Amino acid sequence: MSDLLSIGASGIRANQTALGVVSENIANAGVTGYSRRTVSTAEVVSLGKTGGVAQGYGVFVTGVTRAADQFKAAAVRTAGADLARTEAGGVWLDRVQSALTGAGLDSRLSAFFNAAKGVAADPTATAPRATMIEQARSLASAFSSTGAALNQATAELDATADQSVADLNSLSAALAKVNDGLGRVGANTTGAANLADQRDDILEKMSQLVDVTASFDAAGRATVRAGTGSGAMLVSGTQVATVSYARNAEGTVALAVQNGTDVSMLAPGGGTLGGIVDGAQRIAAARTSLAEMATSFVAGVNDVQTGGQTLDGAGGQPLFAAGASPTDITLVMDDPRGIAAARPGEGTRGNGNLAALETLRGAAGFEGNLGALVANNAAAIQARGVVGDAQAAIHDAAIMARDAISGVDLDREAVDLLRFQQAYQASSKVISIARDTFQTLLDIR
Repeated sequence: MSDLLSIGASGIRANQTALGVVSENIANAGVTGYSRRTVSTAEVVSLGKTGGVAQGYGVFVTGVTRAADQFKAAAVRTAGADLARTEAGGVWLDRVQSALTGAGLDSRLSAFFNAAKGVAADPTATAPRATMIEQARSLASAFSSTGAALNQATAELDATADQSVADLNSLSAALAKVNDGLGRVGANTTGAANLADQRDDILEKMSQLVDVTASFDAAGRATVRAGTGSGAMLVSGTQVATVSYARNAEGTVALAVQNGTDVSMLAPGGGTLGGIVDGAQRIAAARTSLAEMATSFVAGVNDVQTGGQTLDGAGGQPLFAAGASPTDITLVMDDPRGIAAARPGEGTRGNGNLAALETLRGAAGFEGNLGALVANNAAAIQARGVVGDAQAAIHDAAIMARDAISGVDLDREAVDLLRFQQAYQASSKVISIARDTFQTLLDIR
């Protein structure tokens, strides 16, 4: 009779645990990163026999199992890192495009050379000369503004990189703490499942910053490497490496990983940091092209200007000057009469020197080169958008595949809730029958 009571009690305990787990699944159905749990049970088997037949002693809970597929979780991380790199790189392509077009440098270049043609058409007229001076001032401002916009984009990229590296270091430290917890908590427990959820959530967040690969030991503790090739070690058990960011003037990004006294380099192949590497190279290339254009423009225009004769018959003076940066251009000759339109000896109505300016315009190809720079960047933006759309679809599909295993299906949980409730009630009935039977035996006289 005591066996019957024990069996019923074990059923109540097991089904009560199962009801609690199902209830937890339902409560966390909308929680990001939560993986569905199930209760694993086994029969309590007696070592003895009654009437030649082995008798069971009920059921016991062997553990709480977390529904997860690490291969599908890794696919989500990989797809997420690819998408994050494309999106982050696109941000800096947009910044380059805004910088190159925001100040209207292309139109002001054309306006300056067209104003010079206006002076050539009527060298002694005051109005065309005044217009050319104003267009020169406007063009100098456009060069400076465009260069400043690219410098600002560079500063913001550095700030974003510093923050991303700080976030990565924080996540690595958090993962090490979770690893420590996984080493202490019992296997197949709710605590272990909670920590595994935290671990996978941290890994997914890390993959948004840089491409990571993770391996797991028997306790579920993660070892994480980041970047291309064999990867730089970020986390191993409770040991954490520190990542630092640096960038040179050519736009080359260096990510150093320090693990104790050992220092290695991280080459990101994905994530925000991968996009930052791409963006740094794009911004640096645009700055270099603009600086070369500005240097060539100032030198060429000043050579033409100093080789001619002003309206007053004097030698021409430089029109522009560059500051510490080649794009930091200022107008240093603002007298309309000082425009050297004529060649020496042509007289006040001469315009031969401005013909040299038009020749410079065609030979140097300032407008064409700037247009090509803008067009190439626009094409890169468009191509990245197409790639990003495809990667977003791949990422969404990977998430769906992962969630099909680890996500909570409320319909299934409702069925399980009813099933375990009925089993709980049946176990209670077993105890009730055992009690009634025992009472009947006691009542026998």
